[in-house]
Amino acid sequence: MSVQLLLSAGRGPQECAWALAQLLSRLEDDATGQRLTTQRVQAVPGDRPDTYRSVLIQVSGAGAEAFAASWTGTLCWQAPSPYRASTGRKNWYVIAQPPQLDAAPTRFTEADVDIVACRTGGPGGQHRNKASTAVRATHRPSGIVVVVDDERQFGLNRRIALNLLRQRIEHGDEAARRAVTTSRWRIHDELVRGNPTRVERPEPSGRDLAAQQRGHKRRRPAGGAA
Repeated sequence: MSVQLLLSAGRGPQECAWALAQLLSRLEDDATGQRLTTQRVQAVPGDRPDTYRSVLIQVSGAGAEAFAASWTGTLCWQAPSPYRASTGRKNWYVIAQPPQLDAAPTRFTEADVDIVACRTGGPGGQHRNKASTAVRATHRPSGIVVVVDDERQFGLNRRIALNLLRQRIEHGDEAARRAVTTSRWRIHDELVRGNPTRVERPEPSGRDLAAQQRGHKRRRPAGGAA
């Protein structure tokens, strides 16, 4: 089982691209802890080193779908800005959504094409009207049909029909790829700040842990042995 997630900083400030990198690292660590593997399929870097505007990752292994669901939605990285000490904002938002998958390219083979000789009307001479030199070609997997009567020879019309089918299938695949790209870019505009589905924070440093322990000791109430 494998699933994909697209993480995007949307149109947020540079801190969001930094937050995406931090959340991505946390996600990968979480996946490793659950015996899942992750792969960065595509990445768009941010303006600063080690930051990302978007990253497409693939998660593989048993339970990958449930894991991806736990990281889907608006994610928040809660930490001070590493670039602007003057700002008081500490919440930086990233969106994670399953992207539309790439359409598999259509494999064109002549074995998938039904060729039928036919006659067509209209101008073109007596021979064209009497002989079945026109070609009707149907590509069964896609349902695309072309009719060619440009030439007076069946073989030439057959060749033209096959080329037309191949071109139309390639154009259809290109349109499908553009649709996937457009769908993925829409995710960048779907980021809603606030009400995150998941909030992550930096791990406390050794100094922070020591300060917390000292605080707990000072707050311990006085009294005799239990």
